Amino acid sequence: MVNVVVGFPKKEIVLKIKSVLIKNGFDVYAACRTGARVLQSVEELEAGVVVCGIRLADMMYYDLKNDLPDNFEMIVVASNSQWEEYGQDDVFYLPLPMKAYDLVEMVADLISDQERRMKKDRLKPQKRSLDEQGVINQAKSLLIEHNGFSEAEAHRYLQKRSMDNGTNMVETAYMVLDMF
Repeated sequence: MVNVVVGFPKKEIVLKIKSVLIKNGFDVYAACRTGARVLQSVEELEAGVVVCGIRLADMMYYDLKNDLPDNFEMIVVASNSQWEEYGQDDVFYLPLPMKAYDLVEMVADLISDQERRMKKDRLKPQKRSLDEQGVINQAKSLLIEHNGFSEAEAHRYLQKRSMDNGTNMVETAYMVLDMF
């Protein structure tokens, strides 16, 4: 799930931004006044969007950005003059005065992009560890030696047995090793 964390030094601003986001259906996980608290909040989350000002009570936004996990995007709300002085290209920027619609639209776009990436990552086949690949290779070797299979036939045999038994290839390879 993708969450939003809000970080501004002034409590009133934090509460206004949080209120706008909640009214528009977003899950605001935390409303913070310090960068340290933002970082503490994001540690508990899988992915998300941080909406913050150019300065927090204890750090600048770029310091916060450097410490954020890769699965978090940042939207910085600042005046044009602040952005010209401190702005960087690796974050999203909303100029002041900010319209609620612009904030909502940008957060929605970022969350949608993150959810799409997370779904794509979940669908990727998981890499096997060297130990797991070793077990599969041992099982293939036994199948080749005892059944006269080629390497491709042994691999296909393990795949088919895995699907038939509802197990993964590693579990099936262990079963083959146990048979011999």
